[in-house]
Amino acid sequence: MDLGLRNRVTLVTASSRGIGLGIARVFAQEGARIIISARRDDELAKAREIITKESGAEVLAVKADLTVRDDIDKLVKEAMSTFGNIDVLVFNAGPPKPGTFSQLSEDDWEYATRLLLLSAVWLTRRVINNMVSRGGWGRLIYVTSLTLRQPVPNLVLSNTVRLSLAGLVKSLAVEYGPHGITANGIMQGYIMTERITQLAQEEARARSVSVDEVIKAWSKEIPAGRYGKPEEIGYLVAFLASDKAAYINGSMILIDGGYVKCVF
Repeated sequence: MDLGLRNRVTLVTASSRGIGLGIARVFAQEGARIIISARRDDELAKAREIITKESGAEVLAVKADLTVRDDIDKLVKEAMSTFGNIDVLVFNAGPPKPGTFSQLSEDDWEYATRLLLLSAVWLTRRVINNMVSRGGWGRLIYVTSLTLRQPVPNLVLSNTVRLSLAGLVKSLAVEYGPHGITANGIMQGYIMTERITQLAQEEARARSVSVDEVIKAWSKEIPAGRYGKPEEIGYLVAFLASDKAAYINGSMILIDGGYVKCVF
């Protein structure tokens, strides 16, 4: 299926590896022009090389820490300077610090709020007016977590702060839908990223078993019987960015292999 994303300028944050990189790779394969960002230059360079070798896509790599407003200013300015506009914003962020309520400090809460909410607000404010002024076409897509539907023990920051993105998505959908701009969120489940592989390797060494045995055991609670792949998140994001999904607006979509038990 041709999603019509060729030459669409797409900004994917936290995209040097894991889910963000998987999303960027899918957009590049669809012919989009890509802006990737991350905090480390070496990881950005590696990600850019991966994407360009696979697809030949035009890729701009910008070092940026999402919790620093000046970095977000720089990220958007460089993207606009290079491509002239941003058609698709894909907000993705790394996980906040794990812990229970009693274990976390006020500084932890403030950092998580900058990472998971304020950075999304800052980015959206810097791209939305350009989308409106260019005749009203744009896609705002926010990658969140299954914790919006089913809280996870020891992840109180994610359980709490990520919920605010659902309110942001619905509010943006109502306000900017008349301009041809859609806003949607993705609640991703357990995805096989470098971090998951590292944790599985550590547990395998500790238990003197194979990595495959560890991952198989972890996957037992997922009806699909496996962890998802980063590019599977990318396929959903790319569809939401296409004109074929123009009537999907203000939705929070679960992609978790059936893990979450709630009906709605």
